[in-house]
Amino acid sequence: MDLKQLECFVAVVNHGSFTAAAEHLYLSQPTVSAHIRALEEELGRRLLLRTTKSVELTPKGREVFDCAVKMLALESHIRRTCGPDEGKIIRLGASTIPSAYILPQLLPEFGRLHPEVYFNVTQTNSQGVAQGLIDGVFDLGLMGMKGDERLTCLPFCEDRMVLIAPVTEKFLALQREENPLPELLKSPMILREKGSGSLKTADRFLSTLNLTEAQLTVAARVNDQEAIKNLVQSGIGVSFLSERAARAAVREKRLLQFELPFQSTRSLYLAYRREFILQPHIKAFCKFTVGESGQKALL
Repeated sequence: MDLKQLECFVAVVNHGSFTAAAEHLYLSQPTVSAHIRALEEELGRRLLLRTTKSVELTPKGREVFDCAVKMLALESHIRRTCGPDEGKIIRLGASTIPSAYILPQLLPEFGRLHPEVYFNVTQTNSQGVAQGLIDGVFDLGLMGMKGDERLTCLPFCEDRMVLIAPVTEKFLALQREENPLPELLKSPMILREKGSGSLKTADRFLSTLNLTEAQLTVAARVNDQEAIKNLVQSGIGVSFLSERAARAAVREKRLLQFELPFQSTRSLYLAYRREFILQPHIKAFCKFTVGESGQKALL
């Protein structure tokens, strides 16, 4: 077998069809089919079940897929490590809060100390960052929840969740209540999308109240923090949000902030693939971020 066969196999599984995989790889559909057929013949196993509408993995195909993803990630890592751009670029995946509210402070300070290092930053949700690390798309990730056992996750910063509401007489009156939370949770709720670390923290908080998401009136699911603030400000509903993200709007009295009584703090994590050998410039950024100097840069 060769890496091109594995690349085609992984692309077919990820994209759900031979045609979509061919478009992604800039190959013809017959070429992709030939690579898959050759791989199956060499292994003596059927890896994919093909129908007119879908492609499904066989049990043995699932095992081969997991191994193929790891092999392609390692191959990508070897190319980056030994390529001509060694020591220059860090491919960084970041979830919403680190991307919008931490990196703008962190990167300039690190850049002042290490002007030779550049960053390629991609914003996605925490689950997307973890998957990008596993697939070898990112060298490092900053995210709002721990990944699985394939990742090393180092806490580098604390993030506090609050509940935000529009500035209306109703919610201003609730701010004077000793326990406004039961009434707040009856309001339409704007939540983050699945895979978000913020949503996971909100779910954990709700569980302490013996509540589930199904018991809320979910008005919308939104991926962008600024869009959430705009929707709340316009009166669509209330939302759980990072205190960092809410800070400016609350200070300017465009939003109201309600404290959550418990289970409202989470760690933000710096993560990387456990078996990858980190290059010196990547190690330097890790030490800067989780060490004393990194903490100072986040203040």
